[in-house]
Amino acid sequence: MEEEPMVIIVGAGPAGLSMAACLSRHSIPYIILEREDCFASLWKKYTYDRLHLHLEKQFCVLPHLPFPDSYPRYVSKPQFLTYLDDYVSRFKINPLYRRSVELAKFDEASNKWTVTARNLDSGVVEEFSARFLAVASGETSNPYTPEIEGLKNFPGDVLHSTQYRNGKAFKDKNVLVVGAGNSGMEIALDLANHGAKTSIVVRSPVLPAISNITGNEVVFDNGKTHTFDTIIFCTGFKRSTNVWLKGDDYLFNEDGLSKVSFPNNWKGRMDCTALGWHEEDCMGQESTPKT
Repeated sequence: MEEEPMVIIVGAGPAGLSMAACLSRHSIPYIILEREDCFASLWKKYTYDRLHLHLEKQFCVLPHLPFPDSYPRYVSKPQFLTYLDDYVSRFKINPLYRRSVELAKFDEASNKWTVTARNLDSGVVEEFSARFLAVASGETSNPYTPEIEGLKNFPGDVLHSTQYRNGKAFKDKNVLVVGAGNSGMEIALDLANHGAKTSIVVRSPVLPAISNITGNEVVFDNGKTHTFDTIIFCTGFKRSTNVWLKGDDYLFNEDGLSKVSFPNNWKGRMDCTALGWHEEDCMGQESTPKT
């Protein structure tokens, strides 16, 4: 008979894996519910090839396992994935994959959290309970693309940064990158290095915000029009935590971010510290929707 979990962790990204390792070292039983079919899915499935950690490695290391001495100051995507593979193996972390959390609420009578998750393979709704809930779903849950008049009729390719791998297919094409955060600037550089004719929307007199799109022509707020073959949106993500997490409303704002800053972002029956590990600060993915 399996031991009942003391903690339910939602999310198997670096934050969730870190939480699991720390609990494991103290022999605290837990389960991890992960929506995707692998751990660290953002890194494994939705990042561009040239990605490196954008902070020095000492600021991105996970608890209880240092990076190998051979790793450079700024760790590459393949190196980080190898490190995560070793981390999961070292601490024997086995998430329950393809579980999409639909509801989490605290029951005062039983003094436990009840989490309802849909098994995306079978369609069956499953219920889990534990004394504590750890929110490790991160700030990069759902890719965000702004609604722009005419975008649906744009004849060229439209991508979110999570769909971009490299610029090989864009040589000699006119490409518009929307968003000038870490991912936007790096993707723009990668496009240029591969021979694309790249422009960036940065909400300034360089190119101001997009007004609308007509055919393959993009109209900007200053009235100017430019023709593009491809538009890549580096416009961040929307969070879903505040949708499925019920109760303790004071902890999250309407955008799903923790209202309470570290080190006070925790409560006895729920831990929000996993939201304090800003994955996009290390990896360059945008966290705030921009147009």
